[in-house]
Amino acid sequence: MEERWFDDELSGCHLGDGRLDRRLRQLVDRMDAGLGETIPLACQDWASTKAAYRFFSNERVSEEEILRGHFDATRRRFVATEGPILVLHDTTEFTWKRSRPEAVGFTTKVASRKDKRGRPRMHTVCGLLMHSSLATTADGLPLGMAAAKFWSRKKFKGTNALKRKINPTRVPIEGKESMRWLDNLRQSTELLGDPARCVHICDREGDIWELFCLAEELDTHFVIRRCSDRFAGDGSDTVDSIMAEEKVRGLHSVAVRDDKGKLGSTQVELSFRRMTILPPIAKRKRYPALTLTVLHAREPEEPVGRPRIDWKLITDLPVESHADAVEKLQWYAMRWKIEVFHKILKSGCRAEQARLRTAERLVRLLAVFCILSWRVFWLTMLNRIKPNLEASLVLTELETSILDRLIPDPTAHSFPAGTLSRYLIKIARLGGYLARAKDPPPGNIVMWRGLSRLSDIALGATLQINDVGN
Repeated sequence: MEERWFDDELSGCHLGDGRLDRRLRQLVDRMDAGLGETIPLACQDWASTKAAYRFFSNERVSEEEILRGHFDATRRRFVATEGPILVLHDTTEFTWKRSRPEAVGFTTKVASRKDKRGRPRMHTVCGLLMHSSLATTADGLPLGMAAAKFWSRKKFKGTNALKRKINPTRVPIEGKESMRWLDNLRQSTELLGDPARCVHICDREGDIWELFCLAEELDTHFVIRRCSDRFAGDGSDTVDSIMAEEKVRGLHSVAVRDDKGKLGSTQVELSFRRMTILPPIAKRKRYPALTLTVLHAREPEEPVGRPRIDWKLITDLPVESHADAVEKLQWYAMRWKIEVFHKILKSGCRAEQARLRTAERLVRLLAVFCILSWRVFWLTMLNRIKPNLEASLVLTELETSILDRLIPDPTAHSFPAGTLSRYLIKIARLGGYLARAKDPPPGNIVMWRGLSRLSDIALGATLQINDVGN
């Protein structure tokens, strides 16, 4: 029997029962073939659907165990690469409508409509939160997830209301949801096993002093978009006041889109400086000052039709030249990849359309979706970054023979015969990609559509082969 892609991806999963291990493989196989479809449609019959519901309801199955094999595969891909690896961290929300929202939990409060006096009516949103860490190469190839944390809130309390009662800087990090940033940084670093190669990329929510100190303790690195203006040097100046006097070290051209989606380019001014930065006053007895590099990238003038680019980054890595500054800027720009990964989870797998009723069941389903979403994203980026790989490294012989018979070789793309990109474009054409000469490379949407159609066709071909053999 020909090996499937998920055989290696799930080889490290051991749920404590061989039947559960086999059920997980069957679920991944069927949900991969019916990406974005409901569980009954993906399973096709009542017996398989009932077995799927029992699997997601089984208290002996945890999201950690479902993802363990994928984490192991991520580490193997990490070892097989060279150079720095970016670990992208971000949090996303999944929301559902339920008659018993307390069984799922709450995420936030939003204004739904206005009352008779014109005041907004607030209602609590039912859902889950996921803090994920995605390992990628420096050029954006996703190696896989390195950590994931799921949670919900029994009762949502507004952050602004809490700030009026207590100073957040005086609450230990262990008592905050922000602890998730430290947990994932530690888990992903330990999983990959080579801290010096890891560069953790976070947005402004990850600007946490405890995270800086943990990275130094683990001997790993970070590039984070700065949110707080801390005291620096001897404590008489702040980071922003020091950087305001720093001279511009050079210009860098970046691609941008305006509010109408039109692509263009602009120049940003780069300035950087290494300095001693002090922790918040309330934390100075517990945490030391750190010597870090501050990097600013800013458009010299306010543009028309879009917000001004003004990135304030902080890193433990040295920046000694214009090339170093551009490199760190490009690394931070890769953070958008994890937003794309979350989009595939929500739009491709349609995670928020799931009908499971409790948080525990939904989390197990999301863990399976994470594996499927990574593969779609990985194939999409492989086509752009490593187009000349052999197709046999990713696709089965049956899949390539089906694609050769169904889809003629693309005339607008001159990839050598047998290369992966030639076949990935054919998969994308099954999903609606036109493959014209000036078309950009296929994206995630056409890839997941094409993969789903290819799975259906491969199933029919397998049945035909078996009938002929009998």
